[in-house]
Amino acid sequence: MFALRQLATNGRKRIAILLGAGAPVSINTSSDGTWTSLIPNIAGLESIVLKDLNQVQAKTYSRVRDSISDSNLEKVLSKVRMLSEVIGDGQIFDSSAADFTDLSKSVCNSIRRVVSKDLPEGANPYSELVSWINGIDRKHAVEIFTTNYDLLLENALERARTPYFDGFSGSKSAFFDPSSIAKNDLPPRWVRLWKLHGSIGWETNDKGEVVRIPNSTNANLVYPSHIKYDQTQAAPFSSLFERLKNFVMEPDTLIISTGFSFADAHISSRLLECLLANPSAALFAFQFNDLAQEGSAKALALKCPGISAFCSDGAVINGVEAKWKIGAQPTRTWHEIRSEYYKDGKFLLGDFKKLARFLAIAGSDVSQEPPSQPISQDAATEVN
Repeated sequence: MFALRQLATNGRKRIAILLGAGAPVSINTSSDGTWTSLIPNIAGLESIVLKDLNQVQAKTYSRVRDSISDSNLEKVLSKVRMLSEVIGDGQIFDSSAADFTDLSKSVCNSIRRVVSKDLPEGANPYSELVSWINGIDRKHAVEIFTTNYDLLLENALERARTPYFDGFSGSKSAFFDPSSIAKNDLPPRWVRLWKLHGSIGWETNDKGEVVRIPNSTNANLVYPSHIKYDQTQAAPFSSLFERLKNFVMEPDTLIISTGFSFADAHISSRLLECLLANPSAALFAFQFNDLAQEGSAKALALKCPGISAFCSDGAVINGVEAKWKIGAQPTRTWHEIRSEYYKDGKFLLGDFKKLARFLAIAGSDVSQEPPSQPISQDAATEVN
């Protein structure tokens, strides 16, 4: 963690953020003591989707869900889309191909409605993330890769008057410009925002091109399904994934992931391939749950020493899995800093809210004094 704070404030480091669906879950919109996430997790989203469906669609959805072991919204949507393509003129679960197509559209429209939220006013994890980005004079721009469809990052950047580029150029009907992504020659103070699965406001025009329309009610999204891989090979997604690859292949790069489960095989496999090919790059995966519950992140970290998975009860660092324990205090005042990320035997930075705060204040209070005592070499098992 001492090293992470130094990296986070290093203006010469190439740093990217990989932001997943768990990020907006950390924002509580309730004022009555209960927890209501700004945008729910996959289980909460499924509950909302079911309420939005009509009675016939809800019954079909439930029957499809019951036919899947360890089901969730993503797996059900994947099977619904598959059935719409393969059953032809027949019927399954008393539904035709057209019925499954309509069900898929209804589910997707419900997803879009749920994620169409604005950030709450005042300080929040997104605004603190932007504060950290803006608070350092950087040689290289910070790049944000996200699988989320929402506009929360755009909200935070615009409120802070932070310029950013998302691959589109124009105003009324912004067009996608892959050459600017490939050259990546905008000033370092411009944040690069790459939405790997599309976004609210993206739609396809009559020429088949993806454009960004202000206040659009449509969206060109790569919804979780069995066709996700095929969709990511088409424009503009191919350019965005190529940018992810190119970033990881650059020398001395660091990706900090938060709220991302690594269950997306098309992203995880790309990261693993590039990190194995570029030993100077590193991925720090901050996971919310215990090691046992973060199987995808843990498996990647065990395969590649460049990937470190930090979980609440332990970590995988340099290919070694171990539980947390308190290490040597690197500075005399480190106990105050430690309380930001470690409490009651649990590592806290798997929570996007905690990580954003940790990064935001890193530049203001990191002590430059030398360690008060030698730091243990058993780094794989120490918090410090």
